[in-house]
Amino acid sequence: MKFLTTSYAFLFTIATVFAQSVPSARTVSDQKMREVYEQIKTPYKYGIVLPQPDKGRMVDSPTIFRKGQTWYMTYIIFDGKGYETWLAQSADLLHWTTQGRLMSFTENTWDATQKAGYVALVDTEWGGSYEVEKFENRYWMSYLGGSEKGYEAGRLGIGMASTQDLTQPKEVSRLPQPVLSAVDKDARWYDNKTIYKSLVIRDKEKKTGYPFVMYYNAKGEKPDADGKGFENIAMAVSSDMTHWKRYGQQPLITRKTGICGDAQITKIGDVYVMFYFGAFWKPGAFERFACSYDLVNWTDWQGDDLIAPSEPYDKTYAHKPWVIRWNGVVYHFYNAVGDKGRVIAVATSKDLGKSSLGQ
Repeated sequence: MKFLTTSYAFLFTIATVFAQSVPSARTVSDQKMREVYEQIKTPYKYGIVLPQPDKGRMVDSPTIFRKGQTWYMTYIIFDGKGYETWLAQSADLLHWTTQGRLMSFTENTWDATQKAGYVALVDTEWGGSYEVEKFENRYWMSYLGGSEKGYEAGRLGIGMASTQDLTQPKEVSRLPQPVLSAVDKDARWYDNKTIYKSLVIRDKEKKTGYPFVMYYNAKGEKPDADGKGFENIAMAVSSDMTHWKRYGQQPLITRKTGICGDAQITKIGDVYVMFYFGAFWKPGAFERFACSYDLVNWTDWQGDDLIAPSEPYDKTYAHKPWVIRWNGVVYHFYNAVGDKGRVIAVATSKDLGKSSLGQ
């Protein structure tokens, strides 16, 4: 018995030392959350960087990446019928020129009228290269797909597409069927109604056990207190970019009412930061963030919004983030809805003046 007692004491000591030597997998401290906030905040609204091309078409959901000396933005256009994915480029992150389509409407496909694309495997390092990694010698995109006409109409799903060159406005190659759908056998209560935007990152350390992680918005049939479904951020994993399975039994981020959606991931030191937007659990739509040490367990920021409506051009909604740090300046791109329609705007950590495209 003495030997057993000594052994248990030794194991307890080792376990205690180990637990004290690594950060908690579940909670990021208030101090660390405040430190992150101070690094990512963007109090200066530069204004609109990508306006509506015309009154009948609205722009949405920016993804920013870099190739060589040029910045690129994929974004989506809604024309009343559905979504198509477009490409723009810039030399300075403030002035953008439209290049053309990456995904267009088709006939008689599961994604005929909805193809809202998001570039996968963008470098997540804060202040990093923001270049896109290839897998199997191709660049990849996940996308929101569907066949019904209208704003995010019908039962949507997530598709995967790939291309040899993301910098040219050429149609990408799409898999013939969705990789995640609300009617999958392993659908959860929080995503068994419809699935929306997605983001795929490389998990180099395989913290999830898989090299590829997808964060996605989804709505299930479980009603909130008002009898309406609420939108959450959930997670899926893959070893090959084409076969995906859900991870866990609960959403990662939820308010159990309204919307939490459109995750973007960056890594600052040893902390992963998830930018996302909230809507309707308080008035309007606004930008938030959460932090994690393991990509799975997230601590939600309880302080001020990163971006909130304050200008005529974003007075209705200020949401759907893409945030980068370049040459010491933080750029927070977002979808702004106000008196200029649905446009893409940017706020920065330093005062860079005002956009000439409208305030």
